[in-house]
Amino acid sequence: MKAVQFSDHGGRDVLEYGEFPDPDIGPDEVLVDVKAASLNHLDIWTRRGLPGLDLEMPHIPGSDMAGVVTEVGDRVTRFEAGDRVALLAGVADGGDEFSRKGDPTLAPDYRVIGEHMRGVHAEFAAVPEANLVPVPEDVPWEVAGSAPLVLQTAWRMLIHRGELRPGEKVLVLGASGGVGHAAVQIADYAGAEVYATASTEEKLEYARECGADHVINYEAESFSKKVYEMTDGRGVDMVVDHIGEETYKDSLRSLTKGGRIVTCGATTGPDPGAGLNYIFWNQLSVIGSTMATPGQADEVLELVWDGTFEPRIRETLPMSEISRAHELIEERQGFGKVVVIPDSEL
Repeated sequence: MKAVQFSDHGGRDVLEYGEFPDPDIGPDEVLVDVKAASLNHLDIWTRRGLPGLDLEMPHIPGSDMAGVVTEVGDRVTRFEAGDRVALLAGVADGGDEFSRKGDPTLAPDYRVIGEHMRGVHAEFAAVPEANLVPVPEDVPWEVAGSAPLVLQTAWRMLIHRGELRPGEKVLVLGASGGVGHAAVQIADYAGAEVYATASTEEKLEYARECGADHVINYEAESFSKKVYEMTDGRGVDMVVDHIGEETYKDSLRSLTKGGRIVTCGATTGPDPGAGLNYIFWNQLSVIGSTMATPGQADEVLELVWDGTFEPRIRETLPMSEISRAHELIEERQGFGKVVVIPDSEL
């Protein structure tokens, strides 16, 4: 088969799309003929090389995909050849924490397909049965291959970890990215008053289309000062911040007393300084979140399959143009998700 791969960490020049051995499936695994996949920011970090990341090289990246089951292992019971499926990338080996009733994200051995282990940006992927969900016949491959990671991440952040309530004010930073544009839609669905930041007027207009009530161009003005002005000095109840060092202090300043930050990432760095003076004086909470449980993913994906939520696609490319796909994410070009399709499917 052909697959996206790299043998060394580095810039986009380490990426190639070429021959790779066909995957073998284990007794609990399913072989999927990949029809569409998509990128997330973690693909950039994996390619660059996260501290402590120890990958088998060459590595296939990718944590989102959808396709058709072609073969199942001896112990697989939920799927059979011909089924349409999509990936849930979080893996925790063994015990109740790997069941669909537990919370694998809290397991000590929690890993992510594509980040800590071989990914799915390839013509075929061998995936544990527990990491697949069925996809209805009427759902386009681009939607199924780009929705799961960002929608489940944003859903858990806002609904389960952040406990967002109707009527609250929520600020979503980086609303043009995958998690950001998902969070805007979810906050609007939950009945919140939604504030969103982006870097261009075009991106801000897309954020409005996704459900933002108020938008802020963070390149033109301080978002915390603008939030203070827009809320008559009150601040917002929740900030969705997946950016990190560059935004953290302004995120704290944007909160009302008793407010909370929910975070699932730190793309500009992990060590912004605690801001303890803001936290204790204003009685703020900083809440971490990552991915979702299978049950939480099922909740939000039902709302994707019925059209309530829609992953916006900024561009669809053949996998052979993977360097361009990484550039779109890395340089923050466009709004929403970048989809890649095996060249053999085009």
